[in-house]
Amino acid sequence: PIGDAESEDEAYEVVDLTEYARSHQWWSRLFGTNSGPIAEKYSVATQIMMGGVTGWCAGYLFQRVGKIAATAAGGGFLLLQIANHSGYVQVDWKKVETDVNKAKKQLKKKANTAAPEINTFIEEATAFVKRNVVVSSGFVGGFLLGVAS
Repeated sequence: PIGDAESEDEAYEVVDLTEYARSHQWWSRLFGTNSGPIAEKYSVATQIMMGGVTGWCAGYLFQRVGKIAATAAGGGFLLLQIANHSGYVQVDWKKVETDVNKAKKQLKKKANTAAPEINTFIEEATAFVKRNVVVSSGFVGGFLLGVAS
């Protein structure tokens, strides 16, 4: 019986899950190990359809959220103007001006530190668009249709 237990232990292989997870990411299973352009994987019609559908969804959401944000901002501004005109609210314009100037200075400082990250993102996005022209054009067309609908 003791000899049998040792032979059973030798039959099992120990798997290190951390190493397995590092070497088999979820996106590799989803998109494949080929990291090349989408054009190598799908036909032109499929690429246009994928880009168009995702673009339409993004455009439709952009339109809806934009309308809600514009309504909220405009309504808030209108209520503030009515309250100011009626005498409920007094605005200290000197304080507003100093606060706006402080905010401008802070934005300039933060813009200088964030510029390398933004440039890297723009370069990566440009490279993606160049590699996947068909999908990108389908997305733009779908986005415009989504905004218009």
